[in-house]
Amino acid sequence: MNERVEGLMKKHAEAFGGGAGLRVYQAPGRVNLLGEHTDYSGGFCMPVALSFNTLVAATKRADRRLRVQSLEFGEVREFDLDRLPATAAGWVGYCVGVAWSLMREGVVLPGAELTLTGNVPLGAGLSSSASVEVATATALLGLAGVEMGRAKMALVCQRAENEFVGAPCGIMDQYISANGVKGQARALDTRALTAELAPIPEELRLVVANSMVRHSVGGGEYGERRREVEEAASALGVAMLRDANLEMLEAGRGKMSEGAFKRGRHVMTDSQRVLDGLAALRVGDATHFGELMTAAHASYRGDFEASCVECDTLVELAMGLEGCLGSRLTGGGFGGCTVSLVEAEKAEGFAEGLKEAYRGRMGIVGDVWVCETADGAGIVGLE
Repeated sequence: MNERVEGLMKKHAEAFGGGAGLRVYQAPGRVNLLGEHTDYSGGFCMPVALSFNTLVAATKRADRRLRVQSLEFGEVREFDLDRLPATAAGWVGYCVGVAWSLMREGVVLPGAELTLTGNVPLGAGLSSSASVEVATATALLGLAGVEMGRAKMALVCQRAENEFVGAPCGIMDQYISANGVKGQARALDTRALTAELAPIPEELRLVVANSMVRHSVGGGEYGERRREVEEAASALGVAMLRDANLEMLEAGRGKMSEGAFKRGRHVMTDSQRVLDGLAALRVGDATHFGELMTAAHASYRGDFEASCVECDTLVELAMGLEGCLGSRLTGGGFGGCTVSLVEAEKAEGFAEGLKEAYRGRMGIVGDVWVCETADGAGIVGLE
C-alpha cells in the first residue's frame, strides 16, 4: 500500500471516524493519442489511461446520508440520497451526479462517507472529471455490493456529467478510465462501445506537456463545436457523422455553414487516423504513428479550430527536439496539454528541453511529464 493510499485512509478516519470495511478505490486520468471530438459522433478514438488518478476512501453509513470530502478543496459536503438536488456546482457535482445516475439505473445505494484526493492536473485536458466520476462510481458500487459492466458504468458516469453537471462530453474519458490496460492504448468504437488493444512499444514514451492554459469541457467553445458537428450530421441526413463519408460531406457542403463543414471534415479524418494508427502500432511502425499524431494536430488546429497559440507552440517546439516522432494537442481543446511520442532513451532530455524551450519562447513555466500508462478503475486498499 503506497503513501497516498495510507494518507487518504488516515484523513478519512480523522473526518468520519474510520469504521469497519474502509476501502480505497482508484480511477485514472487519460491522454488521447488520436480521434478528438469523434466520440459523440459515433466514431473512433484512441485513449490510454495514465498513472495520474483519483483515489476515493469509502465507508457505509447506517442512514441515507451521503457525505463527501475533498482533500484538495478542503471541504465536506452532505446530501440526502432520497432528496438529491437537480444539480450541484463545483467539484462535488461530479460525485453527487454519479450517485444520482446510479440510482436512476436502479442501483440501491447505502448511505456513504467518501474522501477524495487526486493528482490528475485540473483543467489540463487529462480527464480529471471522468477520473472523479469513475472512482466515485466504483466506490459506491463496491459499498452497495453491486456488479456492473465497465461499459455500462462508463455510460452511467457520462450521463452524470451530461445531465447533472451539464457538460456535453462524449463517452471516451469515462470509458478509458474504467477500462484502461497498462502498456496499451485502446482503439475505441464509440458507437458499439467495443475497443481493440493498441500496444505502446516499450522503446517509446508518451510525454505530456501542460500549456497552463486552462481547459474546460463545460465552456462555451466546446459546446459550440459540438453543435457544429451535429449541424453537419443533420445537413447530411444522418444521426451521426459515423454514417457519412468525405464524399457525402463535400456534396453537402452547400447545406451547412462553413464551420460545420470543417468540423465534419476533422471528425471524419481523425476517426480514420485512429484505424490507421491501430494498424501502425500492431506492426510496430512508430514512425507512421507519429506522423498521424502530427497530422491530427494540423486538423485540430485548422479544421476544428480548437487549438491555441500556446499549444501550437508546444507542438512546434516538440517537433524540433531530438527523439520526437509526433506531437499534438490532446483532449477537448482550447488549452490543456499536448502529447508527444518520444524515443524512450531520449524522453527525459526531451521533457527538460521542451519545458525550457517553452519557457524561453512564451515566458510560461509549464509542467512536462514522461508518463506511465495504467490499468482502469479498481480497488487499491482496504482496512
